[in-house]
Amino acid sequence: MNKTRLLRDAGQSLWLDNITRELLDNGGLRRYIDEFAVTGLTSNPTIFDEAIGGGDAYDNGIRAKAKAGKSGEALFIELALEDLRRAADLFRPVFDATDGVDGWVSMEISPLLAADTQGSIEAAAQIHRQGDRPNLFVKIPGTPEGIPAIEESIFNGVPINVTLLFSALQYSAAAEAYLRGIERRIAAGRTPDVASVASLFVSRWDKAVGEKVPPELRNRLGIAIGQRAYGAYRKILASERWMKLASAGARPQRLLGKHRNQGSERVRYVVCRSIRRARHDRYDSGKNLEGIRRSR
Repeated sequence: MNKTRLLRDAGQSLWLDNITRELLDNGGLRRYIDEFAVTGLTSNPTIFDEAIGGGDAYDNGIRAKAKAGKSGEALFIELALEDLRRAADLFRPVFDATDGVDGWVSMEISPLLAADTQGSIEAAAQIHRQGDRPNLFVKIPGTPEGIPAIEESIFNGVPINVTLLFSALQYSAAAEAYLRGIERRIAAGRTPDVASVASLFVSRWDKAVGEKVPPELRNRLGIAIGQRAYGAYRKILASERWMKLASAGARPQRLLGKHRNQGSERVRYVVCRSIRRARHDRYDSGKNLEGIRRSR
């Protein structure tokens, strides 16, 4: 059994931070799912920019959409969603088997909206409608202007992946926005079952300090930040406030760690959220997340 399957069997989820049309067409993503136990996928505008500009896989689609009168961001969104719908369908068996805990794909709103609350709310709703998949997260950055957009989007029933989180303080703000959105849904008589993850950028810290720290401290800062965020996560799940929401049917906003290999073969980050197949396990604050760990 390969190591990624061992991680899955230990209760960890591995999500791929990449997508290209070639990866879909050549069966690469299918292979990641079948052979390496990958159970989700995220994307961002940079990933799609590199994918579209790195070959001719999108050329026919661009020409067809341009002839249909689409251009600019509208054309880009449709290109991206074509890929993400296909990916979502590949992950749908995982989504169904885990009762919506895993098997997600993500699409980010435009970076130009990072400081535009209302624009972010509207863009999230549009992507949610246009994406037309139950296992599609919309990514909103955890900026000061993004926090109220996250709350409002959750209230509107849009599954949200909160991105660009770099600290326990930022994570806590994102978690509070999620809780407020769920509380408002309950008060309005709506179902509280709206999914969300909070994406903590782990390796960016180690890349930032680089050679500025002694060798024995390299590739450790991200782990320390992750541990603080995980502590905040567990504190929320142990709170009476969360227990009340869980008893009403809410699911926890899961903590996702993001890492891109910085060239170190000695240290890797294993990020993760538990896959809990039994419905009641979604609400067990003692089981939901194994945390962010370092493996050698």
